[in-house]
Amino acid sequence: MNYSFEYIDIILLAMIAGFIFLRLRGILGKRTGFEGKAPSQFEQVLSNVQKDNKYKSNVNFDDKAQQEFLKGAKIAYETIITDFSDNDNKITTSKPLLSEKILKQFNEALIERDKRGHFAEITFIGVNSAKIKEHKKVDNILRVTVDFVSEIITCIKDKEKKIISGDSEKIKKIYDTWVFARDMRSINPNWQLVDTLT
Repeated sequence: MNYSFEYIDIILLAMIAGFIFLRLRGILGKRTGFEGKAPSQFEQVLSNVQKDNKYKSNVNFDDKAQQEFLKGAKIAYETIITDFSDNDNKITTSKPLLSEKILKQFNEALIERDKRGHFAEITFIGVNSAKIKEHKKVDNILRVTVDFVSEIITCIKDKEKKIISGDSEKIKKIYDTWVFARDMRSINPNWQLVDTLT
């Protein structure tokens, strides 16, 4: 009898351990193999758009899908702006969020700024609004154009830390139009910034 009770205890403990493991896996997720610095909040929020069956099958970019997309787009916008303001001569954190074309443009601008001995000081206050201007599917690529209005404190300084443009104390309202895209055939749910419009 003692042995049977011991076996029951072992089985119960194994069941409890399995339950705890499944709960932790559900909360924390699985390791995907990518351990870089990509802003996972943006990727996760935009990935949620893909969970809508209608969106998967018909590319039905309905109100619900658009609202989920905008949550991620706001995070991406702040991440990219902040990364660009870092005083490195290349993009790091937001690299997975940029197309090759945009990454090249941003890195060239950073290298040029570094050659001049200038550095940026940017304090991101927040996104006032983000609205989808248009969305369209060309072949298998879905492109979404977003109008952003944000508030930023920004200035450029020289080697002597003298301000050559901007204001280190004044909040400036910024208007940007960015285009995000995703290949709907791809199993990768992430979107990328593919264009910036003036």
